[in-house]
Amino acid sequence: MVCYETSFPVRYYECDPMGIVHHSNYIRFFEIARDEMIASWGYGMEKCAEDGLVFPVVSLSMKFRHSLYVGDTARVTARIDSLPLAKLTVHQCVYNQDGELCAEGDIVLGFLNSDTGRIMACPEKFLNVLKEHEQ
Repeated sequence: MVCYETSFPVRYYECDPMGIVHHSNYIRFFEIARDEMIASWGYGMEKCAEDGLVFPVVSLSMKFRHSLYVGDTARVTARIDSLPLAKLTVHQCVYNQDGELCAEGDIVLGFLNSDTGRIMACPEKFLNVLKEHEQ
């Protein structure tokens, strides 16, 4: 299992006129945590792209539990429970500063060779980096 957590303030522009985070921004919050997690391994998205590796979204499921508001602090987690073969599944949660679960979901990412445009199995380099960070 690999886990990561990050926090940041909810910004005004992420909210609707009532000061509640718009539902579409939770997907961005998930992506922030995933990108930071991969970067923390020393193999960030830029290096993946240099190696011809991109991660297309295959599917996304999300459940909303509690609202986040402007001025709140979002705490976002990302967890990988199993090593990928052809797809990478990341379970993610968003909490407020009081620890209340606001949203949770699973995102499934594929592996694509950007040079050929073809889907591929999890590259050995990515798999090795992931294994180094298993807990």
